[in-house]
Amino acid sequence: MQEKIKKWGLLFALLVLPYLAYNYLSRGENNFVKLAVVGEGEHRIPPFSFLNQDRDTITNADYDGNIYVANFIFTTCPTICPTMTINMRYIQNELNIYPNLKFLSHTVNPEYDTPEQLKQYAKKMRIDESNFNFVTGDKKAIYDVARSYFVNAQEDELAPGGFLHSEYLVIVDREGRVRSGYSNFICSNCNNSSKKSTIACSNCGREKTMKGNPVGSYDGTKDFVIKDMIKDIQTLMAEYHKDAKVERYEN
Repeated sequence: MQEKIKKWGLLFALLVLPYLAYNYLSRGENNFVKLAVVGEGEHRIPPFSFLNQDRDTITNADYDGNIYVANFIFTTCPTICPTMTINMRYIQNELNIYPNLKFLSHTVNPEYDTPEQLKQYAKKMRIDESNFNFVTGDKKAIYDVARSYFVNAQEDELAPGGFLHSEYLVIVDREGRVRSGYSNFICSNCNNSSKKSTIACSNCGREKTMKGNPVGSYDGTKDFVIKDMIKDIQTLMAEYHKDAKVERYEN
């Protein structure tokens, strides 16, 4: 019985409290700060089709209606990839009670990283594969889709392992838009900078002049950035509890 009470208490904390916080903060002095939409116009992740570690075809349809975290790795990477994957696993574990949250890792070395190789990698990294796809496919298609996430992926003989790719993790919302939190807020009237969003600038006193500077993507190798990312994913979850306008960042 106690286990049931604990479980429902945890569900309440993770699913209901963000909604209550949203409504409380949006009526209080500190407005609820929605994540920025990254990209120009109606930018969205374009249609894609890849094979995952189970040889299933994975397309945008598998992520429609879900928030997901994406990145680019390769299984023989001698440097940052294991750290990135461990941090993806950490996010997965920390938010494992949230519905409609998925993960997507693309290999930048599809010629070597077959579905079978990706399966071994997922097992080695102790990944819960229920909502996590490692995908491979046409190299050009993978490199092209990387640009839509605003990250790099390419061959480079001088790079460790022969491939150059970003260390960044990217949040994608239910509509396929890239989203992010803010590194700081700058007053459009006096250029005063603040780490927190406030209605009025602490320097000049003008209201509604503090504009956020979006981070765009998140360094997947740094623990403190990962913790910030988890908070931003929770913020995005709360945002879907109520219709809300979002501040757009023109990349």
